[in-house]
Amino acid sequence: MTITQLHYVLAVAEHKNFTVAADKCFVTQPTLSMQIQKLEEELDIQIFDRGKKPIQLTDVGQKIVNQARNIVNESDRIKDIVDQQKGFVGGDFKIGIIPTVMPTLLPMFMANFVNRYPKVNLIIEERNTEEIIRMLKNGQLDAAIAATPLNEETIKEIVLYYEPFVAYVPENNPSYQKKEFEVEDLEANLSNILLLQDGHCFRNNVLNICRTSALPHDNHFQIESGSFETMVRLADEGLGMTLLPYLHTLDMSEKSKTKLRQFKEPKPSREVSLIYSKKELKLHIIDALRNTISGVVRGAIAFQDVAISSPLQKAK
Repeated sequence: MTITQLHYVLAVAEHKNFTVAADKCFVTQPTLSMQIQKLEEELDIQIFDRGKKPIQLTDVGQKIVNQARNIVNESDRIKDIVDQQKGFVGGDFKIGIIPTVMPTLLPMFMANFVNRYPKVNLIIEERNTEEIIRMLKNGQLDAAIAATPLNEETIKEIVLYYEPFVAYVPENNPSYQKKEFEVEDLEANLSNILLLQDGHCFRNNVLNICRTSALPHDNHFQIESGSFETMVRLADEGLGMTLLPYLHTLDMSEKSKTKLRQFKEPKPSREVSLIYSKKELKLHIIDALRNTISGVVRGAIAFQDVAISSPLQKAK
């Protein structure tokens, strides 16, 4: 039994396809299949049920994969220990970022980070919070950027910044004349608010602000979109108003910015953190990421010291 064979098993278990797994492991499909078959012969069991499409783990195969993941993760940490001792900041680093943060934050820090740490190979995936938690626990991600707190015992959270919410109110909306918003204004106009589809933590943030678990559907339509741009366009068409994270508003046109309304103190905001497993050893890269992101965002957010309203403190 070798670490390489366990790597191949984990790849097939994740992708449920030998060809895709081989491609991800940078080997030929026959080589990967042969090594897995050797392992199965050595253990005298079948790890995969090849008769099913997609390929499935057998019952004993699932137990082996769970243990293999622990073994591979621990073996990888030996190199991490050596890198930390030498002060080397480099190597592969897998990071997940939630969809409502990635489009605005990634362009802000990526070039800066690559220039400062050219030996780090960032592998970035856009994932929702549920996927991120699962992948961190399984060792499939080294770290992630997500809205917190998550209240997960095995996950460490380092706050990067607090991002205020901003209301986007078109001219034809009755609330357009208001110079500043209060949370009560949202609660009084629940049926007039356009939100992202279920599964986005930003949607849950807004619902927490409004002290409700769902919005009424009085407009005779329901929208399933994961795009802030779509929400803005629908608002401009007179279908309601929407809420945006502050960083998303920085690149808007001057005309669009005239439709933005800030909230009175305490401003509703979300906490965005760099998160990772408490077993993670690539702390030198995590520190590099934290310092780079915090340095960039500190100058971009004008309301860095905003107070967080109590409804959002419980949001994920």
